[in-house]
Amino acid sequence: MRQRVLFICTHNSARSQMAEGLLKAFYGDRYEAYSAGTQPSGVNPNAVRVMNEIGIDISAHRSKSVDEFRESKFDYVITVCDQARETCPFFPGGRTYLHQGFEDPSEFKGTPEETVAVFRRVRDEIRAWIMETFGE
Repeated sequence: MRQRVLFICTHNSARSQMAEGLLKAFYGDRYEAYSAGTQPSGVNPNAVRVMNEIGIDISAHRSKSVDEFRESKFDYVITVCDQARETCPFFPGGRTYLHQGFEDPSEFKGTPEETVAVFRRVRDEIRAWIMETFGE
C-alpha cells in the first residue's frame, strides 16, 4: 500500500507542483503524490519547462485548492512555503506534518534566462530534499 503525500504552497503553481512531480517520478512505487494551494492560480510554464528538462512531464497538472482534499486522508502533509504554513498550519486529514520552505521562483524579477535559472535552482533544491526525506 502506497503512502499518500500532499504538498501545499500558496498558489500551487511551482514549488508544490514540482514536488508532486518529483516524488511521483522517483518514488511513485511507494508514494501517491498530490499538490494543492491555499490560493491556486495555475501551473507556471517555467515550472513545466524545468521539469521537462529532467524528463518529468507536469504539463497535464492543474492548480488545485486545498479545499478539494479536505475530506481526504494523507500520511504526510507537507508545506513547501512559509505563507502556506501560516495560513494552513493544520490539515484535518493529515497524519504527519512536515514543513520545508523553498524560495518562490515565481516571485523572481529578472530576465527570462535569469528567471529560468532560479526555477532550476529551486527544482534542484526540492529534488535534493525529496531524495533525502523519502529515499532509502
